[in-house]
Amino acid sequence: QVQLVESGGGLVQAGGSLRLSCAASGRTFSSYSVAWFRQAPGKEREFVGTINRIVGNTWHADSVKDRFTISRDNAKNTVYLRMNSLKPDDTAVYYCAARLGVWSNRETDFDSWGQGTQVTVSS
Repeated sequence: QVQLVESGGGLVQAGGSLRLSCAASGRTFSSYSVAWFRQAPGKEREFVGTINRIVGNTWHADSVKDRFTISRDNAKNTVYLRMNSLKPDDTAVYYCAARLGVWSNRETDFDSWGQGTQVTVSS
């Protein structure tokens, strides 16, 4: 397990952009795959995207793949979620999660989770 600290959430108007950060502890961060999930009010938590260990290839949910981009900076032990063209339906608490293995879109594959950061998109 690693400790994860999220930041970058806030209030933005529709069409705007935000970049979320997920800072991790540990010297073997490059061996961890990371994913982003979100939970909107009254809804179940859903997969947003994931970035693979080492190579860093990415995979995004269909609902966001044209607008969101995951990246990582292993030297800084940080994973980012760049969100463009935000919509009110993107309003949710966003969580990052990590696992010592290959990328995944399944919550149960991850054993390290951040505290969540609120993203609110106004119309």
